[in-house]
Amino acid sequence: MNQPYVRKITSAADALSARVLAARLTAAAGAPAVEQARFLTTLTARMRESLGRGGAELTLTARPSAADGTTLVRAVVAPVCAEPGQTPWQLTLTGPGPLTCEPPQPEGPPDTTPAEAVLAADEETAALLRQLDETEEQLRLHREELHQTNQGVLALHAELDAAARTQRELLEAERAARGEAEKARRLLTFLADASAAVTASLDQEAILRCLPQLLVPEYASHVWLFDEPDAPAATHSAAAVTAARCDRPQHAGPRPGGLPGVDDLPPSALSPDRPLLCIPLTVRHTSGVLTLTAPGDRFDADTSVMLVELARRTAIALDNARRYEQHRDTAEALQRAQLTDLPAAEGLHLAARYLPATRGLNIGGDWYDAFPQPDGSLLTVVGDVTGHGLRAAVIMGQLRTALRAYAIEDDSPARILTRLHRMLCHQQPNLYATAVIARFRPGDPHVVWAAAGHPPAVVRAPGGSVRVLDTRPGVMLGVPLPFEYEDHTVELPPDSTLVLYTDGLVERRSQGIDPGVELLGQTLAALGDSDLADLDGCAESLLKSLVHDSERDDDVCLLLCRPVRTPDGEPE
Repeated sequence: MNQPYVRKITSAADALSARVLAARLTAAAGAPAVEQARFLTTLTARMRESLGRGGAELTLTARPSAADGTTLVRAVVAPVCAEPGQTPWQLTLTGPGPLTCEPPQPEGPPDTTPAEAVLAADEETAALLRQLDETEEQLRLHREELHQTNQGVLALHAELDAAARTQRELLEAERAARGEAEKARRLLTFLADASAAVTASLDQEAILRCLPQLLVPEYASHVWLFDEPDAPAATHSAAAVTAARCDRPQHAGPRPGGLPGVDDLPPSALSPDRPLLCIPLTVRHTSGVLTLTAPGDRFDADTSVMLVELARRTAIALDNARRYEQHRDTAEALQRAQLTDLPAAEGLHLAARYLPATRGLNIGGDWYDAFPQPDGSLLTVVGDVTGHGLRAAVIMGQLRTALRAYAIEDDSPARILTRLHRMLCHQQPNLYATAVIARFRPGDPHVVWAAAGHPPAVVRAPGGSVRVLDTRPGVMLGVPLPFEYEDHTVELPPDSTLVLYTDGLVERRSQGIDPGVELLGQTLAALGDSDLADLDGCAESLLKSLVHDSERDDDVCLLLCRPVRTPDGEPE
């Protein structure tokens, strides 16, 4: 349609003719039915409005677009009686392609009757309705698809929520399991450390002092102990007395504790607001009760199990300490009972000291002895049996008795040691001893001595010089091989001092024996003649310098021998 269609719209027939032409033109442009219906409806409404105002002039054009090959249909309605400044109304429609045919241009009256126009309009309406039906069907399908999608999304959300809840539950379970594992680890670590602390000592008082330091304030606010189960009930809680009598842990509190292996009792008058946990200290018999006051309003079940186990280990530690003290006291009593009262000897002063070990069961085995011979000489002996405790004390007594018996028949220190060696190899295999024997004769400035694996004797001359008798000693007594010991002679003028001792005086684990022997010599050299005049005081000075300031892992025997002159120059 190269020429525009222009027509005066002064009547309904004119408007009908214009509408029919516009319908053919938009149909020829291939416009969609909905767009075509919208275009025609709007145009008809505008022409109807113009008829009420005296008519209008309609201009229809259809021009192809050079850019994209579409067709642009335009309708312009200019009112006949336009007001000043009023612009014509226009409407455009774009067809998807070029015109399929050239619509005729009516120049006269319309060639379509109103009936045909109505039928044509019905066809347009039917086409529009079909398209609307198709659109509605598509919308229905889209709604169903959307509904199914929504149902899937809802199901997915439900699954995600369920998965999230499951994950939260798993996380909570894992967190709880980790908490329980950490709690168990903490309790086991504490139990191990506390067990090591209570078993580290063999002193009952130290063990009892250790418990409150371990348990307060995390596991208990107060700790009480009593050692006698039959103590008066007024001094202890009823739960503690019940625990001692029944030999079973008791819990007393405002409400039942429900602790494993623990009986529940009413609240205690000593602690009405806080629970008490009373655990008997039992090994072979109940020796006491451990009473704990809860740090909070209740005892935890796992904590109570740990406390019961700690009480059991504490009871074992207390029992070991008690048995150790009994064993130690018995060994020390036996040891001291067998030590010799030093005899009075002509021209010879003697002083001796014995100190038991202060650590461990190391008592027993060290001894000193001094006794006269039938020929008037005096034998002095210092010995040390390997091992400790009651057995060592008993063997020491046997050796001491055998030595005295052999000395009656022979006064040679070497031959006495040789016979002791044979006896010990025969009667006590795998048991060894060391010993040193020194023989003094009245008026003789020489001393005969022999040693069997013993620390070297030390001599202090009157002028203050110190000499170590480091002649190589024989083997230890009891070593399974034949051996003959040798006598040695050393000059010991009056006012000299011979020091015999056991290794506990000079030996330290971290240093060995040589530094101790050197320190003994230095201490002797530092003493003056006035100090040596009192031989007992001299012994105390030596002990104070070498052992009194430290804990002793071994017994100590010390024997000082000092020949003296009488005022007239003869031996005293």
